[in-house]
Formats: sequence, structure tokens, C-alpha cells
Amino acid sequence: MTPGGTGSDTLIRPTPSPPVPLRQGIGIGEGTALYVGAVLGGGLLALPALAARVAGPASLIAWAAIVLLCIPVASAFTALGTRYPDGGGIATFVTKAFGRRAATPVGWSFYFTVPVANCCASIIGGEYVAGALGGGRATAMVSAAVILVVAYGGNWFGLRMSGRMQLAMVGLLMLVLLTAVFTTLPQARTENLEPFAPHGWLAVGGAVTLLFYSFAGWEAVTHLSHEFSDPRRQLPRIAALSVAVVAVVYLGLAVACVAVLGPAMNGSAVPLTMLMERSIGGAAQALTVTVAIFLSFGTVNAYAASGARLGAALGRDGALPKWFAKGGAADEVPRRSLAVLATIATLVMLVLSFAPVGVDALMTAASVLFVTVYVAGLAAAVRLLRRMSAAWCGAVIGLIALVGSLVFFRYFLLLPVLLVALAEVFRLFQRRRAPERSVR
Repeated sequence: MTPGGTGSDTLIRPTPSPPVPLRQGIGIGEGTALYVGAVLGGGLLALPALAARVAGPASLIAWAAIVLLCIPVASAFTALGTRYPDGGGIATFVTKAFGRRAATPVGWSFYFTVPVANCCASIIGGEYVAGALGGGRATAMVSAAVILVVAYGGNWFGLRMSGRMQLAMVGLLMLVLLTAVFTTLPQARTENLEPFAPHGWLAVGGAVTLLFYSFAGWEAVTHLSHEFSDPRRQLPRIAALSVAVVAVVYLGLAVACVAVLGPAMNGSAVPLTMLMERSIGGAAQALTVTVAIFLSFGTVNAYAASGARLGAALGRDGALPKWFAKGGAADEVPRRSLAVLATIATLVMLVLSFAPVGVDALMTAASVLFVTVYVAGLAAAVRLLRRMSAAWCGAVIGLIALVGSLVFFRYFLLLPVLLVALAEVFRLFQRRRAPERSVR
């Protein structure tokens, strides 16, 4: 047959169907930036000094333990996120493993901790601004408020926008932090490691409770898993990249601060500024303030995104009022849930402006609630994942370690108990209202 022929011998070519466009979700770069920003966070700016104050140079053991624990925990949550991509995150996993009654207090523990943790991260960044400008507590609180407004505002206009912002900032932060670490390590002195455990070995456990604030974040991306275009392929890569980055930065910065700065760091609220001064001299303060603002913003941004989606999922599932559920679908913005988080953060900031609450106490309060959530999430992983798989073994290891750590939180354990009680009261209230609605 020749082209243009007619009749029965004409070849009729079917019109090809247009390709189905892939949903434009979060990419690997943006996802890694959100992950790293959630895990590193503003706590990195203060924790080397706070942990050393509690345990001395032995705080390095606590840092190493936290980094080692990151591997099995990240593995378990990644496996759950790829298997059950949903905005509910850990609350969804607990629902599937143990039922909705168990998931409600877990969801509440994470959701209502988010604004507290975000205030803590923003205040740490604000302390660095105040240190540079010399404005004291008022300057720190105003700077913290600006960080909160920008982060929540960015999420108000969608996760794609906040993800791009995070990607650019995390790249810059890694460059600055690693430069500070590797240029100052040659100044390390062995005498700064002596005595190694001046407050006894049990003090290492106290340092661990503080460092759990830096450990939190591995669950954050599970709340965003349904926002990825291909979570089964992307999440394992994102988790592996994030663990590698976090391990290098955590251990490098902790060793540099302890071995280079020594006891001089213990009374400082801005240890990174001290380290940067050893690295680049006079320009250190301005550069450190920039890093502090970006790190604090990274934490607030990631947790605002994941917390808002969790609130929408809890509203969808009846663990919060249905009003929260609007905007919870993929590619939507859960503005109602986000507005509630922003309101709570505003109230917390107002209280902190007048109450003499230290950052270390605020970190420990957030940490105990995060650990409670992690225990529930890892218990769900043990039940849901394939037995003896790598992720299942990681969940078992992480669960044992976290349950053992709870003893070090002492009276802070009252906080998760209180939230569980409030969640149970809400559940009973919902059950009482259900028959009334059906009668109407």
C-alpha cells in the first residue's frame, strides 16, 4: 500500500491516547529537604551546649546513641509510609494495628506537640538574633514570632511552595555547618574531654532526654507520604539520604563543639556562634544568625506542614471535630487545621513572653510527647510489617530503646498521661453525641 491510498487496503491508524499526566507531588530533593529540616531543626543550635552542661564530654555518647537509633527508626517509618501513604501518619498506622481508640491519643500527642516544638525552635533562632543585635529577651521573642509567621504563611499557600523554600535553605545550611565543623576540628584539644563524665554516667541518660528533641522528625514525612508522586520509590531514597546527612552533621557538630570549645561552651546560649568565630573570625556572627534563622525556619516549616495534614486526617477519622477535615486531600491545603496550630503557637508564645520557662524544659516537654508517639508508631510497625524483615527488626530495636528511655523523663511523663486522658474524654463525648444525632 502506498501512502494516501484508499479503499479496503488503507491502513487506519488508531489515534493515540494522550498520556496520563503524573500527579505533580513532592520530589526527592524537596522531600529530603523537608525530612532533614524536620530532624535537624533549631535544636541543633542549642543542644550541644545544653547536653554538655548535663553530662560533660560524655554527652558525646548520648549523641552517638541518638544517631544509631535514627537508622532503625527511620527504616521502620519509611516502610510504613510506603505501605500506608496517608496524611494521618503514625495515627493511621496505629489505627490499622490497634484500632481507632488507640490512635486518637497518639494523634493528639503529635498534633498538640507541634506548636510547642515550633515555638521552641523559633525561640532558639531568636536567641541567636538577640545575641547579634544585643536586644535581649524581647528581641528574641519578636524574631521567633517572625519565623513562625513566615513558616505558617508559606504553608498557607501550599506545600510545593514551602518545599522549594526548604530545599534552597537546607542546601545552604549544610554547606555552612560542614564548613564550620571541618575547619575547626584541627583545633580540638584532648584536655577538653577531661574529666569525661564529671556528673556521673547516669547523667548521659539525662542528656538523652534533651537530645530526643533533635531525634524527633523521622515521623514527620509519614504525614506527607500521600503528597509524593511515587512514595514507594521515593521514600526509601529520601530516608537514606536524610539519615546520612543527619549523622554527619549531628556527630560532626557535637564533637567539634565539645573538643574545640570545651567548658567555655557550657554557659552559652549560642554555641554555634562560638564555633564559627573559631572558623571564620569576624564574619561569624552575621553568618551564624543566618544559619540560626534558616534552621529554625526549617523545623517550623516541616512540622507546620505535617501537623496540619495530621489534624485534617484526625478530623476525617473522627478523632477531632469534622471541621478540621477540610483541605486534607492530596494537593489541597488544610488551612483550618493549620490555623488552629498557628493559634496555639500564638498562645504559647504569649505565655512564654511572661513565664520564666527555660528552653531546656520546653524541649524536654516536647521530647516526652514525641517519644510517646514513637513508641506507639514502632509498636504498630512491629504488628504490621513482615516479621524478620529489616524494617521489622529496626522497629523492634527502636521500640525497646525508646521504652527504656522513658524512665529518664521523670515527672514529664505526666504530660502524655494528661493528653491520653483528654483524648479519652473527647472519645466518650463523641460516643454520647452519636445516639443524639441518629435520633434527630
